[in-house]
Amino acid sequence: MPHSHAHALKQSRADLRLYVLVDPSVAGARDLAVLARQAAEGGSTLIQLRDKTSDTRAYIARARAVREALAASGVPFVVNDRVDVALAAGADGVHLGQEDMHATDARRLLGPDAVIGLTIKNLDHVAAAPLDVVDYLAVGGVFETTSKDNPDAPVGLDGLREIIAAIRARGFAGQVCAIAGITAERVPGVIAAGADGVCVVSAVISQIEPMQAARSLRALVDASLRKRGTRA
Repeated sequence: MPHSHAHALKQSRADLRLYVLVDPSVAGARDLAVLARQAAEGGSTLIQLRDKTSDTRAYIARARAVREALAASGVPFVVNDRVDVALAAGADGVHLGQEDMHATDARRLLGPDAVIGLTIKNLDHVAAAPLDVVDYLAVGGVFETTSKDNPDAPVGLDGLREIIAAIRARGFAGQVCAIAGITAERVPGVIAAGADGVCVVSAVISQIEPMQAARSLRALVDASLRKRGTRA
């Protein structure tokens, strides 16, 4: 593949220390673009827009607004599920679930420089994942979450540790984060289990002061990484 070298460089650019997901179903009446900017100002390293209910045109409009709000921050922005929306809105990439477009097809459409992430829920997903075309993996749900209907049982910290070990055993050099039900209290355990960062929804965007919530979480993640012996 002609872009393999550039891709190897890019893997280290998807920084998952504090991955904040903005979702209109969780945000309530709050402006998504404002929430995204507050998260970035608080130290978020990657932001995702997840919108399961809007029609395509509205999803693109929301994605454009978030992109514009983040432009000055330099924080990358990905769209959940929808490669077409990511392309139309000029997002930095896409986050794919197991039922979405295959990551290999997404890479073909989005090109070598896009950030592509993939949800991993179990060891079978690890074995099947096209690790050469994705930049990062999100493992979960680790804990119960109220922000999304999730029919799968949480994997817990032991499951998280086992899945991350399997990912590393396959030689994946990109970052891996934990998702679902992550609160400040749970950050140290998740990082100790091998995660490079956390993906949060309510822990930032449902808080009275989203920027401060992000700042506190980011400090906790960085401290936990230092404690584990990983440069934060």
